[in-house]
Amino acid sequence: MRIRYLLDEDTPRAIRDQLLRLRPDMEILAVGDEGAPPFGTPDAELLRWVEKEGCILVSRNRRTMPNHLHHHLEAGRHVPGILLLRPRYSVGEVIEDLHLIWEVAELREYQDQILYLPL
Repeated sequence: MRIRYLLDEDTPRAIRDQLLRLRPDMEILAVGDEGAPPFGTPDAELLRWVEKEGCILVSRNRRTMPNHLHHHLEAGRHVPGILLLRPRYSVGEVIEDLHLIWEVAELREYQDQILYLPL
């Protein structure tokens, strides 16, 4: 199964736009897009949405997202994965890494995990 991404509202839209320019067949939504959760959606609801839709969440929310994931998993739920962006990680580097992950990774590799990019 091909990886699909959801970018939270704090992740620059330029990442989505550039990835789609590079690979128009990539499935990548951003919070606020049609078919995605609306702006202001609480993190716990984002986790339920990515679980239901099978998308990896891309976020800069390093402070609270690990705690939300902990509670989500404790409730017996799952997520396809969460990729958290480290500070001072350029948009170009994010695009390269997300593209590489999309090209070579299997969705199940990230199940119920948080990975920090760059790796």
